[in-house]
Amino acid sequence: MAKIKIYSTPTCPYCVTLKEFLKERDIAFEDANVAQDAQAREEMIHKSGQMGVPVIDIDGEIIIGFDREKISKILKI
Repeated sequence: MAKIKIYSTPTCPYCVTLKEFLKERDIAFEDANVAQDAQAREEMIHKSGQMGVPVIDIDGEIIIGFDREKISKILKI
């Protein structure tokens, strides 16, 4: 199973939709709240060069934003 980490904030509607998308498919993920966790925020910026959320790390492949098609392709769902 792929290791998935989502960098998100609680107020981001795309983050909520992304997490619901994965939960509906019983796909486990780690959620890093970058609004509260400065270390996670720095990690996200270092990996993606972005300050916007969501940023998704799937086995080291970085996806910026909720790109349903790209996520589905990587996860083969």
